[in-house]
Amino acid sequence: MNLLLISNSTNFGETYLAWAMTQLESFCEKNQIKSDSKIVFVPFAGVFINGNPYPESYNAYTQRVKKVFEEKLGLTNFVSVHEVEDKIQLVKDAACIVVGGGNTFHLVAELHRYGLMAEIARCAKNGTPYIGWSAGSNIACPTLCTTNDMPIVQPASFNTLNLVPFQINPHYLDPHPEIDKMIKHGGETRQDRINEYLAVNQDMKVVGLREASALWVTEDKVCLKGGKKMMVFKYGNEPLELEPNTDVTKYVL
Repeated sequence: MNLLLISNSTNFGETYLAWAMTQLESFCEKNQIKSDSKIVFVPFAGVFINGNPYPESYNAYTQRVKKVFEEKLGLTNFVSVHEVEDKIQLVKDAACIVVGGGNTFHLVAELHRYGLMAEIARCAKNGTPYIGWSAGSNIACPTLCTTNDMPIVQPASFNTLNLVPFQINPHYLDPHPEIDKMIKHGGETRQDRINEYLAVNQDMKVVGLREASALWVTEDKVCLKGGKKMMVFKYGNEPLELEPNTDVTKYVL
């Protein structure tokens, strides 16, 4: 497998996908993705983009990502699954599959509805490079259960691609982030919610992937990229914090 699992698309004050560009360039070079390679995009998590509600939002989302891939990466053969009738064949023909962020529940519901969950998993496990951010990285896990999103629809199943044997919590926030300069959050923290998941899924591990970080995954190796440390949660153990730009394989596999 060749997976690039990105926590977030945009850092505050930056242009779209700017922080991740180094990772995207390296990933494409490593996997010999060239200008005419067919890039297949999945926009189903984008239910409200630039004021456009679903399903019109798919066009806006596709154009946003396509512009970056063409102008910054030189990848001009960019097609979204919502633009074609035979979506499964398009995925089969992909040189690289890209799944954008947004609402994970809607993404998972649409992938199951069109039969794409199984096909994307098959292709990725057979070596088709896969890039996902936010919801797109969450669905690389066995289930969507560690998403942060509101369940705006009910998918046929919570099961996802199962490309990695652990769960990812994208956009991981440390306990009690400041709401403003005077008030601090007093309710459940992200760690509390992860602990709830682990209480009923005691054999799983959860990766807290902070913003501006990503995981590069191959068959037998997982590396943390970007500028932020990563958290690993396991039932009955103290959380483990790992340094950026290191091999984290033994801690997650």
